[in-house]
Amino acid sequence: MVEMENAGVPTVSFTAEAFARDARRSAQAFGLPALPIAVVPLPLTNQTPDEIRRAVDGCIDQVIQALTTPPSLTIEVPAGVPAESLTFEGADLLDALDRMTRLFLEHGWSDGFPLVPPTPERVERMLRGTRRAPDEVVAVLEPGFGVATVEKIAINCVMAGCLPEHLPVLIAAVEAVAEPKFFLRIAAMSTGPHAPLILVNGPIAKTLGINSGRCAIGPGSQNRANVVIGRALRLIYMNIGQAYPGVMDMDTIGSANKFSLCVAENEEANPWSPFHVERGYDRETSAVTVMTVYAQSDVFDFFNTTPEGILNTAASAATNAAIASTGRWIEGSWADPKTKVKILDRNLLLLCPEHAAIIAKHGWSKADVRDYLYHHATLPFRVLRANREPSTLIAGRPDLQWLTRHPELELPLVELPECYEIAVVGGAAGRSMYFYGAHEAITKAIERS
Repeated sequence: MVEMENAGVPTVSFTAEAFARDARRSAQAFGLPALPIAVVPLPLTNQTPDEIRRAVDGCIDQVIQALTTPPSLTIEVPAGVPAESLTFEGADLLDALDRMTRLFLEHGWSDGFPLVPPTPERVERMLRGTRRAPDEVVAVLEPGFGVATVEKIAINCVMAGCLPEHLPVLIAAVEAVAEPKFFLRIAAMSTGPHAPLILVNGPIAKTLGINSGRCAIGPGSQNRANVVIGRALRLIYMNIGQAYPGVMDMDTIGSANKFSLCVAENEEANPWSPFHVERGYDRETSAVTVMTVYAQSDVFDFFNTTPEGILNTAASAATNAAIASTGRWIEGSWADPKTKVKILDRNLLLLCPEHAAIIAKHGWSKADVRDYLYHHATLPFRVLRANREPSTLIAGRPDLQWLTRHPELELPLVELPECYEIAVVGGAAGRSMYFYGAHEAITKAIERS
């Protein structure tokens, strides 16, 4: 729509009432604050054709007005843009902190948990964790196109409870999510429960005490570094990228994963090359990988003693039809906005050490694991896109028209075996974890201070 309006072609965008504020704020962020919209009472999803026609007919006057009158310019200041500095006073320090907490919640700058006050002294101390200049621009973050300087990243790290030595991990993570093929705008704005998962590899994981073993994705003192690093990236999404819940982030229900999701790979228990080495980095290089995930499924298998048995259990988790049947490889995969290179959606299997050891003991590589999942995590075509008319689903794929004649044909959930990412995480006992993911996983080297 923005491109058409900028080209002089009048348009009107339909949006549901619950999304009207988001539509206006998004249009402003994307360069067209006067974008005309017609507001229908409810989203057009899950409605019959007759219900959609009635909704559209009911706002035809809005459409006519938008097409025949000059659009009014409405500028909304993002809720999360704070003043340069704020001062809080109270009967004592705790009272002042409580006042700060209330104001930050009121303006949407908080994730809901108590924040550490980002005082100049604390921010200066945080900046000692890197050699980079405070005003250096690390990235411009969608969806609000906020400028992520080193100092702004440090401020959010302070609020999350990070230590100065955590700052280089967050700087690398910001570089990762800013890559075009990460599709941050979609990940941050979707109605789905998209959450950034941070995987840390290399010597820095042990130096910082990032948990890779028991309870690695969970609460507790052993996860202090995991929790604050993951939390800092969420605050950065909000306070720099301007992905505020209910404004740019339109998640239908939400997910606790979005508060914090950070883990290190258990490289000592990994029978294969570490995750970052597979991606071209030296073993002694510290690196962070960020990928977007939805929900996860426990891969509970205390019984099987063969790779096939364990991976059949993992494949059963992958074939959760409600979330796995995206069928995007049929519809057409994403493409890098700059290079136009195809981008494959990724799913993540966190193998516990016990499962990884059994698989490797039988001579299987990670490539063998991916290949097995590709051929055994399948669904019939009719299930793969049960919520879409088959003819519509493959309208742009004449090479796949024949699928409509074979509704029971089993198809892989992903386009290629490489769509399955594999890392080793966790403690003893046979419970792995499968994450339903999206888009590319991006790995960046961590610059040590």
